[in-house]
Amino acid sequence: MDTEKINKHVITENLYLGIDVGSVSTKFAVVNQDMKLVYATWARTQGSPIQSVQKGFFNLRQALGGKESFIKAVGTTGSARYLIKSLVKADLAKTEIISHAIAASYYNPGVRTILEIGGQDSKLILMRDGIITDFTMNSICAAGTGSFLDHQAHRLGIPIEEFGDYASRSNVDVAIAGRCTVFAESDMVHKQQMGHSKEDIINGLCEALVRNYLNNLCKGKSMEPPFVFQGGVAANSGIKKSFEKILGHRVIVSEYFLTMGAIGAAMLAKTYVMENNLKTLFCGFDVSDANFITRGFNCSGCPNKCEITCVQKDTGELIARWGDRCGKWTT
Repeated sequence: MDTEKINKHVITENLYLGIDVGSVSTKFAVVNQDMKLVYATWARTQGSPIQSVQKGFFNLRQALGGKESFIKAVGTTGSARYLIKSLVKADLAKTEIISHAIAASYYNPGVRTILEIGGQDSKLILMRDGIITDFTMNSICAAGTGSFLDHQAHRLGIPIEEFGDYASRSNVDVAIAGRCTVFAESDMVHKQQMGHSKEDIINGLCEALVRNYLNNLCKGKSMEPPFVFQGGVAANSGIKKSFEKILGHRVIVSEYFLTMGAIGAAMLAKTYVMENNLKTLFCGFDVSDANFITRGFNCSGCPNKCEITCVQKDTGELIARWGDRCGKWTT
């Protein structure tokens, strides 16, 4: 498991864990009672959210010396938030929109526009005085997402970490069709065949993908600075530069841009248990050693034919069941 650990603050006996599980990556973040980040880690989900979370807990257990009692609350977010909430007995599950907004407001007070691009989707969050006023999410078009950029970097034979450096060395504006991944790739191939440099093509791609993001998510939206850029694609300085060029404003990239969703989930969990004077439901680090089985079926009780998802241990113990509209199967 690839990890990035942050230990800038003293670990105390009151820690709050956030888990962000998406289609591409799984992030863990731990904050202390002062909301300071004490630990963060990420790894590729690789199509197995349960296994990636179990590996995350294995690493966290080692980092904390097995002291699971230090964890006073757990929050989950991301596309697999309900699955993981059931798996680890988390205290709450929140959407990525709320989690990203909470973390962005903490590190950048007064933020008004959050640009978030992850591995498979993109989000726009508008805020005023720390409150979400509007948001848009695009999970249909992959153009500009991390997986698409990874693919293009591989095709060009360039490490994705160097994409931004290539874009910064561009001397000629090259127009790339960015409204569709298929068109973008074919247009890049055409520009290569015409003899344009990789630097110019990559810079053109960055600008095309930013225009695509703004056209798809931002039409009719009142976007105002300060702008904050989050998600894995924020590591690409070429995309950041293109946002700044087109928006005409500075775009802030937080030091913890990659794990902001998990950080927000941890902060939300802390607030939830403290305001309600609750004891955490967290089942402990042994979750990393358990064997889980997931299965699904269609309920035939009514015309809705709901798709029910079940999670159970290999012992047969039912962990959770959800997906129905009437509550018949939910546990």
